[in-house]
Amino acid sequence: MTKTILAFLAILASGSILAACSTPSTVTTQDGRTDYSADAPNTDTDDGFVTYEKGGREVKVNKSEVKRIEEVD
Repeated sequence: MTKTILAFLAILASGSILAACSTPSTVTTQDGRTDYSADAPNTDTDDGFVTYEKGGREVKVNKSEVKRIEEVD
């Protein structure tokens, strides 16, 4: 019984940690389009693109086309 409770608490704690790491963001392009991503976009790429996930697919936008990236509260 105590092992079950401990396992449940461990799963609950790991889920809370993962939820806290998520940073919903908006990516606004120079042409005014705004995309919402469940996590912060990856801007540290050597290929000159901003990469983020939208609708289960990876989206790549040229860094020069990105006007702003903001966290959503």
